[in-house]
Amino acid sequence: MDWINYTLFTLGGDRPVLLIDLLSSLLGLTCVFLAGRNNKYNFWVGYLYTAALFLLFWNKNLYANLILQPISLGINILGQYRWSHPKEEERVESDGSLKVSMLGWRGRVFAVVAVLALGGVWGWLLKMLGTAWFPGTFPADPVPYLDACLTMLILIAQFLSALKKWDCWIAWLFVNIFQIILHLSVGHIFMPIVSGLYLINGVVSLLNWYKLYKK
Repeated sequence: MDWINYTLFTLGGDRPVLLIDLLSSLLGLTCVFLAGRNNKYNFWVGYLYTAALFLLFWNKNLYANLILQPISLGINILGQYRWSHPKEEERVESDGSLKVSMLGWRGRVFAVVAVLALGGVWGWLLKMLGTAWFPGTFPADPVPYLDACLTMLILIAQFLSALKKWDCWIAWLFVNIFQIILHLSVGHIFMPIVSGLYLINGVVSLLNWYKLYKK
């Protein structure tokens, strides 16, 4: 699939922006924009976004994020069903959609512990995969622990989004910050700019969903 490496333009003279970079960026921005505005059609865009990210991370040897994509697909399907088929006590009276709710503090602590513990284990496995166990077979993940912890954080954020928990936007803000660091560490120039736009959208969406929760 040579088209994945097709260069559209360069930044700074030697930093190429690939077609897959632009495609995944446009799909991702559209998806989170719709989600932040409580639009159920974000899930349809999400299916295309998942496919584009799979190709993007394959191209950069970011294996934890690569493995994330099939799981993300499953969470996307769950979210589309939950948003469209809420239980009686979960429905908004005006339109029958799923209400915005919040996690308790116990749930929040559990989410943080899960990200750190599972991310640490996953990061160690990724490090060993490319250096000790199968050297030369798999290109080493350049930032295994950051890659793995970010992967776990994205999974938590997606799962909370699927359940329409306000706290998902807190998780997404951290995801956006860490993604900027991750993309810069592997030489991306265009994607950190996109992650900055995600960060702005996350703040706006956090406020929008809080207003929906108060209603």
